[in-house]
Amino acid sequence: MKLKKLLSYLHNSAIEVHEDLDISSVEMDSRKASEGSLFVCISGYTVDGHDYAAKAAESGAAAVLAERELDLPVPVYVVSDTKRALAVLSDAFYGQPTHHLHLIGVTGTNGKTTTTHLIEKVLDAAEKQTGLIGTMYIKIGEKTEEVKNTTPDSLTLQQTFRKMIDHNVENAIMEVSSHALHMGRVHGCDFDVAVFTNLSQDHLDYHKTMDAYKQAKGLLFAQLGNKFDLEKPKYAVLNQDDSASETYKHMTSAHVLTYGIDEPADIMAKNIKMTSSGTSFDLVTAGETVSLNVKLIGKFSVYNILACTGACLASGIPLAVIKDALEEMEGVRGRFEVVDGGQPFTVIVDYAHTPDSLENVLKTVKQFAGGKTFVVVGCGGDRDKTKRPIMAGVAVEYADEPIFTSDNPRSESPKEILADMEKGVQGEYYHSISNREQAIFFAIANAKENDVVLIAGKGHETYQIIGKEVFDFDDREAALRAIKEYGAAK
Repeated sequence: MKLKKLLSYLHNSAIEVHEDLDISSVEMDSRKASEGSLFVCISGYTVDGHDYAAKAAESGAAAVLAERELDLPVPVYVVSDTKRALAVLSDAFYGQPTHHLHLIGVTGTNGKTTTTHLIEKVLDAAEKQTGLIGTMYIKIGEKTEEVKNTTPDSLTLQQTFRKMIDHNVENAIMEVSSHALHMGRVHGCDFDVAVFTNLSQDHLDYHKTMDAYKQAKGLLFAQLGNKFDLEKPKYAVLNQDDSASETYKHMTSAHVLTYGIDEPADIMAKNIKMTSSGTSFDLVTAGETVSLNVKLIGKFSVYNILACTGACLASGIPLAVIKDALEEMEGVRGRFEVVDGGQPFTVIVDYAHTPDSLENVLKTVKQFAGGKTFVVVGCGGDRDKTKRPIMAGVAVEYADEPIFTSDNPRSESPKEILADMEKGVQGEYYHSISNREQAIFFAIANAKENDVVLIAGKGHETYQIIGKEVFDFDDREAALRAIKEYGAAK
């Protein structure tokens, strides 16, 4: 694309292009700059792209977009906000790919990963070619790629959507984090359906207050647009049982489709019955009722199923197809995942890392546990410290054997993190074992027949961040090693 054409999307009259160069790529990482690149200087928390502009020019970048003047041998164009500009330029350079996709975004504190995978399962059953972007990976068709953030930066997003188009993807499903919304990473993404799962305390290290956190989530619904289109209608799918939905209804002009269990809603679950192997309930919508028997467990799973149903109905998928696909769904890696090494007790790995999600999972466990409930749980370092004593309080309230341990301590001392947790449960019964593997081994060594061991917080993750180093660590593999040593022979 020609530089003059590309920069014209910024609608900045102060930019005058004297040499209309051919631009081969848009880059924000100087290591990826090559002949003909437009390098965009982004100021991050730890790195300032302006410091690497000279290196990008040396690598062949044809021009640089910056927030201040730079002395370089290539043209430098100055704008007030390069992050905002990057979103516009990425969308333009890759041909505005989301204009050609049916894009579903899912936001909320808990349930985003499971809900997006449920939606993917239903769309696949409806013979739609799908793409998925989320916490676990980027998936295009059957191929997966690693991802650093739940929602990638605007450049990576538009590159990914372009790749989806090139691979004949029709429907893209994406987890949308509050950070991404607040930082403008999804600017330029033309969402057709926006789904809200729930809101509870998390990320207050970044957002500072719950109201600011709620407002950040609400941007997804506000950014659905302000026009009504018969050919491409916009939908907001909202959890009627969560009070934040009332705010989001006022923030969006899109059609609203509600779901719930307790409050009257467009899509409801009734007559819920739960066992240790699955959940059954009646799904009621628009005067139609279907009975569902799913392999997923817990009330939180029912909410995820309802959210998925709303998104799929808004996407034109028949209810019969939704029912059949959901009943076939085995589950999502690291989400209430049973680890079976032949032991006479149950071991579950779950991503629960907020007070609300931990409480939901423990409540579900208590419904079918025949013996004691063990929980191995920690709190991440360099993250919201205010939730640490709350997490500990939840563990002590619902588990017979609460075991506090490390969960990606990062730059903080694991013992100091544990001390913060312990402040919330002074005088209560618990164990503190800072080494996560030792904590898992302790739980499994002490579990007996019909007990349940919940290993919470990391779920699908296969690493442990200690200091600045990333170590291989998988809760499921650690559990299997412990079962082999202690559990299988009981």
